[in-house]
Amino acid sequence: MNDIQLAKALGWFSIGLGAIEFLAPRRMRRELGLRRSSAFVRAFGAREIAAGAAILTYPDASGPVWARIAGDALDLLVLAEAVRSPRNGDRSAPTVASLAVLGVTVLDVVCAVALTRRNTAVREAAQRARIAHAPS
Repeated sequence: MNDIQLAKALGWFSIGLGAIEFLAPRRMRRELGLRRSSAFVRAFGAREIAAGAAILTYPDASGPVWARIAGDALDLLVLAEAVRSPRNGDRSAPTVASLAVLGVTVLDVVCAVALTRRNTAVREAAQRARIAHAPS
């Protein structure tokens, strides 16, 4: 899978996860033991959907993927809170969710770095071409 294909897969993943958070925030709160409001979870869902849409609109751009990484950091902070202070004394669900977010974050970083390198190489090649074809 190349970097653009990975970006598209991450974009669709974002939209799917965001839809679940947006449409079923109470269930997400209950399943993960979150102490946050449904509106808070719904806002996180909207963020995921927006990130996914941006990635799918610009699959060769690294910026939307870097934005997803920032969102992953927010997700991990909220999940860490749930692990430290579980609602029902059960830390397993937020712990598993944290590990899943970490796994996706690794994919996000791999993708963002690859896209950044690709875009840098394209800009450098364009700059070399402009210099080579510039009137003397």
